[in-house]
Amino acid sequence: MIETKQTKIFYGYVIVLSGFLIQMAMLGTFFTYGIFFEPISTEFRWNRAMISGAHAVSEVVLGIMAIVAGRFTDRFGPRIALTVCGIFLGAGYLLMAHINAGWQLYLFFGVVVGIGMSGCLAPMSSTIARWFVRRRGLMTGILISSLSAGTIIMAPVARWLISTYKWRTSYTIMGIAVLVFIVAIAQLLKRDPAKVGQLPDGDTTTKPDSLILQSGNLSLSQIIHSRQFWMVAAIVCCYAFAAFTVLIHIVLYAKGLKVSDADATNILTIIGGASLAGALITGSISDRIGYKSAYIICFIMMAAAFLWLVVGKQTWVLYPFAAIFGFAYGGERGVMPPLVAQLFGLGSLGTILGSVHFAATVGAALGPLLAGAIFDMTNSYQPAWVICTVLSVACVFMVLLLKAPLRKGQRKPSTLSELT
Repeated sequence: MIETKQTKIFYGYVIVLSGFLIQMAMLGTFFTYGIFFEPISTEFRWNRAMISGAHAVSEVVLGIMAIVAGRFTDRFGPRIALTVCGIFLGAGYLLMAHINAGWQLYLFFGVVVGIGMSGCLAPMSSTIARWFVRRRGLMTGILISSLSAGTIIMAPVARWLISTYKWRTSYTIMGIAVLVFIVAIAQLLKRDPAKVGQLPDGDTTTKPDSLILQSGNLSLSQIIHSRQFWMVAAIVCCYAFAAFTVLIHIVLYAKGLKVSDADATNILTIIGGASLAGALITGSISDRIGYKSAYIICFIMMAAAFLWLVVGKQTWVLYPFAAIFGFAYGGERGVMPPLVAQLFGLGSLGTILGSVHFAATVGAALGPLLAGAIFDMTNSYQPAWVICTVLSVACVFMVLLLKAPLRKGQRKPSTLSELT
């Protein structure tokens, strides 16, 4: 047994709270881009495609740089990684206050903000996985719930700022606030419990072989070349394809069913609230029933929600769809990081999560694009919902096939419980 002296307060809770606040600031401000959309378009007379393109570039840069941010976290820890990302994100918003040409929009928001946003998942998810074992799902769920919390808080703040100070001053205020807030809180972050003389979950003793298992002894090259890694990437890509198709097109679909603008917007609000509950509840349950089982439940719910949307064409169908889909959407985001940690260990977790996040950005880009093209050709979203249903069902079967790659000296699992 390995023993270590514990302080009264387990520092892991400081890590979770710090990560929640940082991601709330990052994600909350990033998703205010749609609120700045109209005043920027009005001033420069740029069309929607022009302004939307900068957001697409930002997503691509985010996905690529997430791998770098994850690798940086593995080597140097989350404090430096999030400090750098906070500086880039704040600088990007400050620069947005001074744009006067299209190329500046793409450079400042697409590239600089995209680099800053690369710290929004992999660094904190991999750090929490190192601080918690038994409660890893719950703590990751709390972290992921920052997406909904940030959107709920920052959307009305952004609207108030723009109506009071106009959009340029609003970006200046937001840039300064984000830079100071994220950089300051990032200084509280520690890579793992050993940095403060503690053990995961606040335990006082742990077995040496447990530490080895949690660290993992597969090299990054072995993980990247394993079938399991590419299956996880495929699952996350399919998930993002379906999820972002909904997030981008569900309001337009609702309006096509003669739903009022206010009610159509409320559907997104229901999705946001349900995703918050899904992240917290599924995260907590996954610690008891297993991450793989919880992941399967999420995709079964998502498939059922899309099937419901395909079969039912009445307007009232949208509300239970939003609740079920939103719960599964939030649940997946909460369960995925701890499942990846369980499969591949903690040694290169930041890099792996960054790579998985890149796969998600591919799906997030393709889904809405294909759905829009399908609607343009058929004047209907039904084929897109069918595709999303099929992909959700496929994810259920792919998750069933997932199992951890064998580590050095590890025997093949002989029971179903060992596999799951």
